[in-house]
Amino acid sequence: MAKPSIAVVMGGRSAEREISLQTGGGVLRALQSLGYDAWSLDYSDSFVDVLQHRRPDAVFNALHGGAGEDGTVAALLEWLEIPYQGSGVRASAIAMDKWTSKALMFVEQIPVARGVRLTYGEASQFDVARNFGLPCVVKPVAEGSAVGVSLVRTPEDWQAALRAAAPERGSDALLLIEEYIAGREFTVAVLGDEALPVVEITPHDGFYTYFSKYTAGASTHTVPARIPADVAEQMQQYGRRLHSALGCRDYSRSDMLLDSSGRIAVLECNTLPGLTPLSLFPDAARAAGIQYEDLVQRLILCALARSRGSVTS
Repeated sequence: MAKPSIAVVMGGRSAEREISLQTGGGVLRALQSLGYDAWSLDYSDSFVDVLQHRRPDAVFNALHGGAGEDGTVAALLEWLEIPYQGSGVRASAIAMDKWTSKALMFVEQIPVARGVRLTYGEASQFDVARNFGLPCVVKPVAEGSAVGVSLVRTPEDWQAALRAAAPERGSDALLLIEEYIAGREFTVAVLGDEALPVVEITPHDGFYTYFSKYTAGASTHTVPARIPADVAEQMQQYGRRLHSALGCRDYSRSDMLLDSSGRIAVLECNTLPGLTPLSLFPDAARAAGIQYEDLVQRLILCALARSRGSVTS
């Protein structure tokens, strides 16, 4: 009996296109080695037409950022009645908006970094040192993979950080300004309802930038993280709680910080964690005894379990 047909959607137009192609390539090779009729599909203007014509049994969404992660592609797939792995429309949209997800975490009593949301126009006139404090972190409200993230140490760094976070510099572009928490960086991967071993991220340049994430040798991942068992358990609990509060399904990955006083601050939840050779989720899965192909198999089986006409958000 022939295995199902799987379209691996990758690429797209977001700032994370190249990383998406790496994730998509890895997933495609894994599915093909598992015997699936897997084929690649770039997220472009012909996306819907191709899916309507070829009608795969499921889609593996390997996009990063933009329409792939904010619920847009999920909504299109639900309209087409093609099942897919990962979170639905609502969870994807909320998680992608860092300010909205921060508000949800506050309500759910999940600790967060202090922050403020400003438009680019407001931020251009904002006296950050007097009205917020330095150092601080500036990031786009709706980007992933540390795209556009800057550490502002002095007032002279402020305008450059704004330009990095909003390269189009439209006055309505939304930015998030957060307190800088000096400490160690961690991530908690959730697979199904299970929190995998905590991963510690040590960027070699002192700040976890896009370069640190996706350049071989630019950061070190330690898994399981070398932290007390009760701290690891607390982080895993926060990861599971955020996964549940957002309404995520199948998998997610939540990033957090730990300062020298023992304070944990959760930064965000990624509903489409990267699956590249340098990505954190596969590292956590391997530490739990789950190899890459097995991970991809689990995720596509989640999609295939959702029969056409019963895909929910």
